[in-house]
Amino acid sequence: MIASRNLAGYSISDRDWSSSAGGESAFIAFDPNNPKFLMGGSYQGTIEVYDQEIKESKGIMIAPIQYQSLQPKNMKYRFNWNVPIINSPNDPSVFYHAGNVLFRTNNKGINWDVISPDLTRHDTTKMGQSGVPYTNEGAGGENYATIAYVAESPYEKGVIWTGSDDGLVYLTKDNGKTWSNVTPAGLSERLINCIEVSPHDKATAYIATTRYKFNDLAPAIYKTTDYGKTWTNISNGIPYGAYTRCVREDDVIKDLLYAGTETGFYISYNGGKTWKQQQLNLPVTPLTDLMVHKGNLIASTMGRAFWILDDLTIFRQYNRTDTTKRFDLFKPTDAYRVSGGSALDASPDDEEGPPPIYSSGTNPSSGVSIYYLVPAKPDSIKLTLDILDDKGQLVRSYSTKEDKKFVKFPGGPEAEALLPNKPGLNRFVWDMRYETLPGVQNVFIEGSYQGRKVAPGKFTARLKTDKEEKTTTINILPDPRINATPAEYLQQQQTLAEVDNKIKEIHDAVNQMRIVRSQVNELIELLTDTVMYKGVIDSGKKLVKKITTWEEKLVQPKAQSNDDIINFVNMLSADYIFLKGEMDVNIPAVTGGQQQRLAELNALWQPIKNEYSDIQKQVADFNTLCRSLNIEKITIPVISK
Repeated sequence: MIASRNLAGYSISDRDWSSSAGGESAFIAFDPNNPKFLMGGSYQGTIEVYDQEIKESKGIMIAPIQYQSLQPKNMKYRFNWNVPIINSPNDPSVFYHAGNVLFRTNNKGINWDVISPDLTRHDTTKMGQSGVPYTNEGAGGENYATIAYVAESPYEKGVIWTGSDDGLVYLTKDNGKTWSNVTPAGLSERLINCIEVSPHDKATAYIATTRYKFNDLAPAIYKTTDYGKTWTNISNGIPYGAYTRCVREDDVIKDLLYAGTETGFYISYNGGKTWKQQQLNLPVTPLTDLMVHKGNLIASTMGRAFWILDDLTIFRQYNRTDTTKRFDLFKPTDAYRVSGGSALDASPDDEEGPPPIYSSGTNPSSGVSIYYLVPAKPDSIKLTLDILDDKGQLVRSYSTKEDKKFVKFPGGPEAEALLPNKPGLNRFVWDMRYETLPGVQNVFIEGSYQGRKVAPGKFTARLKTDKEEKTTTINILPDPRINATPAEYLQQQQTLAEVDNKIKEIHDAVNQMRIVRSQVNELIELLTDTVMYKGVIDSGKKLVKKITTWEEKLVQPKAQSNDDIINFVNMLSADYIFLKGEMDVNIPAVTGGQQQRLAELNALWQPIKNEYSDIQKQVADFNTLCRSLNIEKITIPVISK
């Protein structure tokens, strides 16, 4: 088994695999709310329970018989190669296991009960030795007349569906006491490969069937709305050759169906009346199963790979009207505030984004994926995306236009990402952070200029053009593994906001004073009459020295790279940034040491900030001196408060 996300890194690697129960075939079952025990099987009915805590397993085979090379007609029970094993959605202590009959246990396989008759055609003429006369292949993959799929309704306890590999569908509504053959009328011999109980109507179910072993490659999905009394073939739009392996219904939107076929993924927005292939970046490969889970669609492939469509929000909100003329903003799926990163954090046309990762799995986006529609020929449309907090205060702003005032320099902050602006559907990822902090050119620090990460809560996304505006809500949820209170998240935000403001205040002040120093130096160079303007020149040089001395208390100009912090002492700005890095993490608790350090840094900054006011007065005096000599040159920007 493998993690679907690596929260301690950028991608999913071999380190994220761990042992599970069972062998190379069969299903794996567990209580999803407490997956300590995993029940897994293999061929010929072998099955075990694996304890994840102690890393030990126990065999629980119903009838511990060595079936290898036996003819299926002589076996006590016949088991499919992909033998069904499921956990009850109504009682987590109950597990089901299927051979040619259905078994049930409520004590993890110490005892099994047979709760059905033979639910197959039981055609003994097809239960002889396989491979004869060339060889006897008796590993179990050739067993026939077996149950291939079991589904218990999550909405009605005791309602259980089964499907066999020889084309029969059975249903019990009384927990296995009585069974009814509800096979679609006239259904030929085939594999019932998947059964889906509708999450919107307990009487509705779907089956995905296939006859490829009979050289019939036609797709065949059937739907019932009356517990199997009548069925309708709903395969229109899936071509011959794309024989059907699985079907699922979205658990939020009724009649939104997903199908896995031999040649890829298909989707229906109208309950199966029509289907359309929606391959995206998924390779053309057989999809053996699909699962809708917490807003994601998980797929398994014949290549023994797992793929996840991380965000079903677009399919759920899709409107089939003409999208080439629409300007629209979709509500993002709820996002978790977690650690880690992803190649999907970059927008698709971000040329400076991370390269594709082929040697490992891809994490889902670690931010909020925002989707929007732009009309055709959008080149002249300027888009602005604003993120607002629950009080309506601006958190972050993005645009389709580059900031012409931004200056990139080595070791400095990155420019804000640009909004994609392509005709049709666009995707942009907000990294859950406030605006990027300003840097100081040619000053290297070891740390990040990223704004602080927001606390879990409700936000608003506002997408604007010159003529239109769309808004939607964003929900950011806390990492469910972290036991933290709203008060702790609030304290983290308040403390980080103070640190961010101090960094911004310092860097803005340094950048402003650098402008002043540059103007003074330029003026000194222009004054060629050193006798007449001696007072101005001397005063200017003192002012430049004063600014330089003041600046060197705040930033370290000697460093030539980020790693130069081991060679030159960090100054106040870098100390704030280091403290920010210590606090801007997923676990929100602010330590006493962090609070004390912030107070120390604030105490150091205040007198230096007061010096800034003194320099402002000296600049004013210098301007007065210049004006007395008919020189009007120096201006000073106003420091933000």
